[in-house]
Amino acid sequence: MPRYALGVEYDGSAFHGWQRVEAGVRNVQETLETALSSVADHQVRVVCAGRTDAGVHARCQVVHFDSDAVRDARAWTLGTTSRLPADVGVLWCREVPDTFSARFSALSRRYRYRILNRQVRPAFERQYLTWELRPLDHSRMHAAAQFLVGEHDFEAFRSAQCQATHARRHLHSISVERHGDEVVMDIQANAFLHHMVRNIVGSLLPVGRGERPVEWIAELLAGRDRTLAGPTAPAQGLLFVGPQYPGEWTLPTENTFTPREPE
Repeated sequence: MPRYALGVEYDGSAFHGWQRVEAGVRNVQETLETALSSVADHQVRVVCAGRTDAGVHARCQVVHFDSDAVRDARAWTLGTTSRLPADVGVLWCREVPDTFSARFSALSRRYRYRILNRQVRPAFERQYLTWELRPLDHSRMHAAAQFLVGEHDFEAFRSAQCQATHARRHLHSISVERHGDEVVMDIQANAFLHHMVRNIVGSLLPVGRGERPVEWIAELLAGRDRTLAGPTAPAQGLLFVGPQYPGEWTLPTENTFTPREPE
């Protein structure tokens, strides 16, 4: 049976996360599957690259599904989008070998976290930003974040509800920059633990406010104690930029992994 990969974007504000849950709870997975099933004229189930929590958005989530319905890429893309609510859309479709997995074939996943750092709360884009009233020193946050680069045990930065069998992850890169009133963190790793990005942000904020030293992040990482780290940052500031895959799958450029040149 043919297998297809889709790029999907969504505004997570009105969803109870990606994953299908109990009846009557709005989630992205069920919403997408319902639209795809209508186009295919049979029930479709999708597998995603990475589940997102309630209120978290995605620029290009990648999913795969199997269908023997005779449809071209345009039909899967436009036909499905026409059956979706305004806060979800299909960006592209590629037919892929049945060995492709949206989850297990991914080499990296990327997230972005946006913080509006000013005295006045946001009225515009408030569902895509976290507001921090107190001044933040982004350079301190960036310096602290570099202690996390590499393969480590991230036990201090995962939630108590995390179901992963272990906390070792390889964090490829992390940066914290200021753009006017916005402080933006970009992070890339082979995979992430439940709430890992939001917990990292929650621990970098005290460093940015000058309440903790830069080295505190290294101490948290080594101590592996979640109770000592910062609180979980709000969901609405988090964007799943998307996963990346080996070039052999011939997916769009933004979803194709490019190895970093050694420095």
